[in-house]
Amino acid sequence: MARWQYRKGLQDLGNGCYAYLLPDGSWGWSNAGLVTDGDATLLVDTLFDLKLTAEMLKSMRDAVPAAKEIGTLVNTHADGDHTFGNQLVKDARIIGTQGTVDDFARFDPAVVQKICLDAEQYGSAGVFMRECFRPFDFSGIELTPPNEVFSGTLDIMVGSKKVQLIEVGPSHSLGDALIYVPDDKVIFTGDILFTEGTPIAWYGPVKRWIDVCDMVLGMDVETVVAGHGPISTKDDVRRMRDYLQYVTDQARPLYEEGMDYLAAAYKMDLGEYRDWDDAERVVVTVQTLFDDFENAPQRPVRAPIPYFAEMKSFRHHLGRGPVHEAYCKACGEAHG
Repeated sequence: MARWQYRKGLQDLGNGCYAYLLPDGSWGWSNAGLVTDGDATLLVDTLFDLKLTAEMLKSMRDAVPAAKEIGTLVNTHADGDHTFGNQLVKDARIIGTQGTVDDFARFDPAVVQKICLDAEQYGSAGVFMRECFRPFDFSGIELTPPNEVFSGTLDIMVGSKKVQLIEVGPSHSLGDALIYVPDDKVIFTGDILFTEGTPIAWYGPVKRWIDVCDMVLGMDVETVVAGHGPISTKDDVRRMRDYLQYVTDQARPLYEEGMDYLAAAYKMDLGEYRDWDDAERVVVTVQTLFDDFENAPQRPVRAPIPYFAEMKSFRHHLGRGPVHEAYCKACGEAHG
């Protein structure tokens, strides 16, 4: 039996470290963390909307009195499912990499809300975005980026507990960072790790992401809090690395044949990874890999929204039902 159950809410990892989980880890259902020592607190990420973040903060404050005041918030990267709740702790010291700050407005909550409310106007990309993001409420969100930037590594003290921030982006995103608590052998990876789900390489290079996985595997770590999915171990990091390497190895010869990235994604044999949740994300990762292989002096900057149309088609190609189908069906029954 697993040491921790994969259920919504706060999980006590021991010695003042906590994870907050949102199953099932699919689109938008992300994880956060809390590190405490005495009256000192450090929050790792917020959630995708204000309601979810407020619920998480209440849960933390009920269990850990020190969490009434969040002294420091660290954003692992800029994606909204890890940052859109930042305004609820806006008085904290908010830390991120420069890449996270630069990337912060890439998914504007007002734009996402507009698309979800009038999806058809945006074609199949809008329809799939609404499908991916329908459990969430993007109203009232004010983007609240980090007010302190670090590069390389930064050691900060939470009470007498050392926490190390490690810049590892761009890889999944432009500004990825790991949050490592060495004395407790705990690491919060943000979206460097998706456990029991398919990763998405919005930026790359993918080789850098693979190298980050290898770095984590070499660290003195026992408990890994993924950006999405259950509480994890190095075995999950190894599986993530192996997926990224497998897709790289599949994509390279197709690139060399002169195939375009979308045709290559359909041509690839996903093997054991075909059945992973959200396998349609491979479309974006293959485009990123093709940009990696191009090795141009200037990497292209690609708008994220059009990919949602391609992922919708690919998900249909895989024979998958709608995203969040079980969750939304349960909601419909509860309100029926």
